[in-house]
Amino acid sequence: MNVREVLICLQLLAASPAFAQGYAGLGTQADGFAIPQPGTPLKFPQDHGPHPDFRIEWWYLTANLQDANGQDYGIQWTLFRSALAPGEAEGWQSPQIWMGHAGLTSSKAHYSAERLARGGIGQAGVSIAPFEAWIDDWHMAGASDLSQLDLSARGDEFSYHLSATAQGPLVLQGERGYSVKSPEGQASYYYSQPSYQMQGSLTLPSGTVAVTGQGWLDREWSSQPLSEDQSGWDWFSLRFDSGDKLMGFVLRGANGVEGFRSGTWISATGVVTPLAPGAFQAEPLELAKVAGRQLPTQWAVTLKEQGVSVIVEALNTQSWMETSFAYWEGPVTVTGSHTGSGYLEMTGYE
Repeated sequence: MNVREVLICLQLLAASPAFAQGYAGLGTQADGFAIPQPGTPLKFPQDHGPHPDFRIEWWYLTANLQDANGQDYGIQWTLFRSALAPGEAEGWQSPQIWMGHAGLTSSKAHYSAERLARGGIGQAGVSIAPFEAWIDDWHMAGASDLSQLDLSARGDEFSYHLSATAQGPLVLQGERGYSVKSPEGQASYYYSQPSYQMQGSLTLPSGTVAVTGQGWLDREWSSQPLSEDQSGWDWFSLRFDSGDKLMGFVLRGANGVEGFRSGTWISATGVVTPLAPGAFQAEPLELAKVAGRQLPTQWAVTLKEQGVSVIVEALNTQSWMETSFAYWEGPVTVTGSHTGSGYLEMTGYE
């Protein structure tokens, strides 16, 4: 992308309410865009592809990885789509904006990179047969049912090439894929593939290292996923050594308003249980200074019905994504009633 194209994309991003107001902008009105409706069945492989009538969408893969010496790493590969208007068009008439984020984290360093693109010109997009999501030379591609994926991305100081093989079925979050995000009823369509086995290589300033591990893909689309009084979220995807998994989130209210909490329990045998509102509890324990602000990088997470009482702690407290709309994203370790690893995302901390 040349300088002129970067400036155009930044201007377009500023014109999009979903991006211009940061994470709080996701609570703005979505006039003219499609709105998620309860009881709407998700359809595959169609829903692995883009939904241009909705305002915001993402394809989001994170992975906890280890090298042969037991050193821990984490990676993130994300493609965002945001629309200036519903629908699609050819060439520069397309109202779709694309943004890619990549991250690589170790206990000692964190690297991030970003790509920006305009839809309609082939620079970024998603196809479903076979599946491919791309922006510039970053790719996540593979089987049309997402059972196998290859992904690659690079920044100025890092790159990675990894393969992912699913060891279980897709998980529909919320009520069969309809995920409520506020007491007022804002919602998204949301499903995950939380059971990837990963292998491949990471390239860092110190050299290239072979890694294996486990990955988690989140797919979500909506037009107004937050309410007007929500300012950001704390999002956990936790994988326990028992084989059980937990996705939970707190959507923080502005001005001290109680956050909205929800999530999903995925048993080791594959039984998926949506959590009742408020059942998932996550309370900050320790703060760290990150990018000039105080962020919670150690949490107490509880889920009484499943006997979960754990401490979730960042592998690297400085996992700050230096992107157009900055946020914290990094691997975590889990200790307590259950042990394991996972990923934490925290947005809206100004």
